[in-house]
Amino acid sequence: MQCNKDLLDYLSLAMFLAGIMHLYLHRKCQKSYGRHMAPTNTKMVPARLAWFIQELPSFLIPLLLMFTSHERNSLGKVLLLGTFCPHYFHRTFIYSLLVKGQPYPLDIMVKAVMSCSVNGFLQGHYLLHCAQIEEWETYNCLKIGLFLFYIGMAINIHSDICLRKLRKKGEVKYKVPRGGLFEYISAPNYFGEILEWFGYAIATWSIPSLSFAVFAACFIGPRAIYHHRFYKKKFKHYPKSRKALIPFLL
Repeated sequence: MQCNKDLLDYLSLAMFLAGIMHLYLHRKCQKSYGRHMAPTNTKMVPARLAWFIQELPSFLIPLLLMFTSHERNSLGKVLLLGTFCPHYFHRTFIYSLLVKGQPYPLDIMVKAVMSCSVNGFLQGHYLLHCAQIEEWETYNCLKIGLFLFYIGMAINIHSDICLRKLRKKGEVKYKVPRGGLFEYISAPNYFGEILEWFGYAIATWSIPSLSFAVFAACFIGPRAIYHHRFYKKKFKHYPKSRKALIPFLL
């Protein structure tokens, strides 16, 4: 398959604009799922099934592109197998089986499947067919980016573990999270994921990866702020020193 640069540019721009539009449209309220669920008549999907279905394209599509590619972009394959695919393997086959969330709105799941499919193709096609080795001539960016990515992934996974441990089997009530970066911010899982994708953008040094990092930050960054407000409203003695998303700052 040849590099389709025009298609990549259009998809990157679309992803960037989608993130900005979401940030604007949801500046006063959050999408209705999880703790921010509002009464609705929409069809619901079990949380574990929804997470599995919506995350799967981001894992599967890059792998399919890689196994059907006859080109030898070895560094691109290494980055796919070392960053993007492991993240979505965890989200698809581990996180989805352990999540204890409420049922998920079908319409939101369908939109997530579409965005994950587009992004899986965007990142896979760029790294396998369009990226040039010369773009990584400054290997410091690659090293720094990978360091940030793996630190972010560790924070994200550890924070998810802390959240799961809050509830015993059958419990549905919310509790004040403790441990790790929860002592400093209300949503370290989101902080970790944003750190991952900006690290990935630095490592690949590309517009497609930067557009996805912005997209992710626009979607989950504001949600972290609403989580913070939720905790402060629900728990009278919620730690006042704790920030929403960035330790000591925001």
